[in-house]
Amino acid sequence: MGLQVQSFKGTFTGNVVMKVQDFGHFDGPVVLFGGVYSNQQALMALTDEIRGRDAICTGDIVGYCAEPNETVALFGAEGYWSVAGNCERQLAEGSDDCGCGFEDGSTCSILSRGWWPFLLRTATPDVVTWLHNLPDIGLFMHQGRRYAVLHGGATSKSRFIWLSTDEMDFLHEIRVLEEAVGAVDGVVAGHSGIAFQRVIDGRQWINAGAVGMPPHDGRAETRYAVLENGDVTFERLSYDVEAAVAAMEAAGLVQGYEIALETGNWPSEDVLPDALRR
Repeated sequence: MGLQVQSFKGTFTGNVVMKVQDFGHFDGPVVLFGGVYSNQQALMALTDEIRGRDAICTGDIVGYCAEPNETVALFGAEGYWSVAGNCERQLAEGSDDCGCGFEDGSTCSILSRGWWPFLLRTATPDVVTWLHNLPDIGLFMHQGRRYAVLHGGATSKSRFIWLSTDEMDFLHEIRVLEEAVGAVDGVVAGHSGIAFQRVIDGRQWINAGAVGMPPHDGRAETRYAVLENGDVTFERLSYDVEAAVAAMEAAGLVQGYEIALETGNWPSEDVLPDALRR
């Protein structure tokens, strides 16, 4: 299940070796998704829905939910492309926190004290190794346009970038990225968990959203994106929420994210910009 990657030193994070992988050329529709978060039931539903299409993930394959090993096994069996999220990198390093970029004392920071230790003790060595081998940046061509895939931002995997983020911040992230990998026509990112698209100085910035957790909109369905003919559409994903919740409860993961799967609302609203809060 290992991936062959190329490493280089550059300005992406300051003279640090990063893993970059060419995902190839795609002519048909490409499914873009992220934030599986160990939600095996959601990944199963996505797999059934997109069967036969190329698919690329923005990372955090593992996370809040109860079945990291099963989720990674399914992901690898389907042959989806992915970059590493902060969860993958922190897990491979055996870190005592998820590295999500939450402020100390925030709800997310407090709740991570429950699900992160579970992930550390549950993920098998083979799964940790496979996740460790994921690249930091993916590159692909789609119908004559060049895209880069990363997790949060170019300056940090844990950079929260929202639809409302200032344009100058987007431009800075794109500039840093292009200094490392060359010119791109678009960026595919994740981390924040809420799907959107903006066009910044002629470049698409696509956040593919998360399939393992709903986007804080009061609905249990999660989101993914489809890139075709230079346009992106966002789709809703229905899956067996009850089974995912039952797995979390059986594992003792009852800090609030199991409720979010059913209600569609996060227990950690304090990480969101004001415009996205209820």
